[in-house]
Amino acid sequence: MSNSIPENNQGFWSRVFHLYYDGFRSMTVGKTLWLIIGIKLFIFFVIIKMIFFPNFLNTKCDTEQEKTEYVRHQLTDRR
Repeated sequence: MSNSIPENNQGFWSRVFHLYYDGFRSMTVGKTLWLIIGIKLFIFFVIIKMIFFPNFLNTKCDTEQEKTEYVRHQLTDRR
């Protein structure tokens, strides 16, 4: 009777890790592409966030209580 379970005793996550590790180790062009992707993600999530999404509440309020009241006012009393 044949058994469908693989002979090696490695776990699923170990096999997944080794698949990607061996793949990245033998890459040549792919390493450069992943570096470009990493730089783009850094620019998108760090640099652009600082430019377009400043911490607005810190400019309007000093304490947590003032921030809470400001948000409550903007959500409920604003017309």
